Amino acid sequence: MQHYVTLLGSTGSIGDSTLNVIARYPDRFSIHALTAHRNWEKLAQQCMQFTPYVAVVDDAQTATHLQERLYAAGCVTRVDYGRAAMVSAAVDNACNIVVAAIVGAAGLEPTLAAAHAGKRILLANKEALVMSGALFMDAVHASGASLLPIDSEHNAIFQCFPREPNVHGEVTRIQLTASGGPFRLREPITLVNVTPEEACKHPNWIMGRKISVDSATMMNKGLEVIEASWLFNLRPEQIHILIHPQSVIHSLVSYADGSTLAQLGNPDMRTPIAHALAFPTRIVSGVEQLDLAKVATLTFEPLDYKRFPCLSLALQALHEGGAASTVLNAANEVAVEAFLARHIGFTAIAAVVSDVLEQVQANVSTTLDAVLDIDAQARRAAQEALSRYLYS
Repeated sequence: MQHYVTLLGSTGSIGDSTLNVIARYPDRFSIHALTAHRNWEKLAQQCMQFTPYVAVVDDAQTATHLQERLYAAGCVTRVDYGRAAMVSAAVDNACNIVVAAIVGAAGLEPTLAAAHAGKRILLANKEALVMSGALFMDAVHASGASLLPIDSEHNAIFQCFPREPNVHGEVTRIQLTASGGPFRLREPITLVNVTPEEACKHPNWIMGRKISVDSATMMNKGLEVIEASWLFNLRPEQIHILIHPQSVIHSLVSYADGSTLAQLGNPDMRTPIAHALAFPTRIVSGVEQLDLAKVATLTFEPLDYKRFPCLSLALQALHEGGAASTVLNAANEVAVEAFLARHIGFTAIAAVVSDVLEQVQANVSTTLDAVLDIDAQARRAAQEALSRYLYS
């Protein structure tokens, strides 16, 4: 059977990995749509290789640049732009798989639309569940959509989780592993002077700048805990974090009989992407087979919460419930953007998020408009909070 794929966020690292896998199976996967923010030059290259039906970008000017490049190359891909066009690409009847790889809140609307449309969703955009967990899962269940996580940790849990719902309590806990990022062993007092380049230098994974900073602060792991609670219907106390610097064990699931199942592999996003694309079968991903004799040593450490205040804030938001995680995500996106622009220091990220969580009331959001309204309130509050931490 030929599958037609809409790839939301094709020019990022997840997009690259997805296209690498898909290129190996032209008789099995075709690209229906590619979407990007403003990186039209890279998107043009992808269109010329995969010839999607449509390519979608954010604005008219970027669309014009892309269309001119494709026309000159003789590529017949249609170009569109704007939020409505992105949603249309996600729900089009011509595609049956949607890979949600847009970073941040920008990916919520098209991913939620794909859920309402009953698509098979390969979810890398954890913010869709962080911002609107109940709303998103209700849409999945109502439409009969398939939801397959492609974050390495959540995909690992999915592979180790029972195929039937966990109705009898046989799963007692899950453990999300974390490398600890670039500052695992650095004295917290020295983090004040961290540069964006240092924060983006992840020891194991090649990722975009925003998610790299989130990994350095461990906010990313906090967002993953929130996502896991929705994906696997688990209570916060059932979700644990384990520092594992080698990133070979991607996560673990513990059962009532004392068994713990783990999924292992080399740190390469093509493994979970290939698993989800072909599920329930397995295909070659292009990733080298794991050689444990070569790895030699796997180590584990308890988590130092004092070193990673952003993680504590994420767990606080999960326990508070309501739309607290929406507020958390919005404040973090604003703070990380300011840090990457060198307007605030690394440790100010947690300070901004903490201030906004205290300031913005986060009631339960039952509609997309309500979620986006809370998101907007939190972003305004974060912009105001930034003024207290700007470099002089």
